[in-house]
Amino acid sequence: MKAVRAHQVGGPEVLKFEDVPEPAPGPGEAVVDIRAIGVNYTDISSRKGTNPPDVFPWTPGREGSGVVTAVGEGVAEVTVGDRVAYAMHTGSYAQKHAVPSWLLVRIPEAMDFDAAAATMLQGMTAHFLVFGLTRLNPGDQVLVHAGAGGMGLWLIQLLKRLGVFVFTTVSTEAKAELAAGAGADHTIIYTSQDFEGVIKSATSGHGVRMILDAVGQTTFAKGLNCLSPRGYMALYGQASGPVTEVDSTRLGNGSLFLTRPRLGDYTATRDELLQRADEVLGWVQRREIKLYVGLSLPLAQAQEAHRQLEGRETTGKILLKP
Repeated sequence: MKAVRAHQVGGPEVLKFEDVPEPAPGPGEAVVDIRAIGVNYTDISSRKGTNPPDVFPWTPGREGSGVVTAVGEGVAEVTVGDRVAYAMHTGSYAQKHAVPSWLLVRIPEAMDFDAAAATMLQGMTAHFLVFGLTRLNPGDQVLVHAGAGGMGLWLIQLLKRLGVFVFTTVSTEAKAELAAGAGADHTIIYTSQDFEGVIKSATSGHGVRMILDAVGQTTFAKGLNCLSPRGYMALYGQASGPVTEVDSTRLGNGSLFLTRPRLGDYTATRDELLQRADEVLGWVQRREIKLYVGLSLPLAQAQEAHRQLEGRETTGKILLKP
């Protein structure tokens, strides 16, 4: 079978489309015949060496959808023939993938594989960020960075379900229109506007209740200045580089909260995983949440998918198809 592998860290060119052995399920695992693969910035961070893989050769990808073709000893969650999706297990840039069965979620009958793969990681991450960190109330103000990306569009839509006023940053007018179409109340084009100044002006200096930041290094310091007293900074990504030094005394100016949350800690049990997955898949199936798939490419073109995502050339979700 074919898979994408890297033998070292580096640019998109280190991703090679190679022949690899077919996986066999171990105890507690199921083999999934992959039909669609979600591309996420965490794949790029690992490929570049920001969060390097533990071993090489390494197959990227932390989410996918497909059909179960084999199960290992002790598997009770799924059976052969089930249509499933999953997140948080590395190695999905492949035609087949052996996955711990407790991570597999059956997808609704009416949902296609593309929608399922585009929902799992970003949908569940948005779910815990909006509903799992603190209580948000109608009228609260929240800043979402990178509002035209797949995660940003999910966050905007979930926040609007709560009646929250959403600020968001984007790089172009076209992306501002996309974010506004998802429900953003105030778009900030960061290439020509200072988001800190805009937030302070728009909130009369009070600041926002929460910032959801996947950018990291270039936005973090200014972001702390934009929080209201007892505000929350959720640093859930590092597209511009990691935040390596934090002066904790800055959090004392307003009794601020800082967290670096990970999806795995908010789906640590099968019950919690199913609760979040079933809700987001259900919203998509019922068209209560709109999926934005901006690019779909063959698996053999994984290099191009990485180039476009890393170069901020895309909007919405990127999928690869084996």
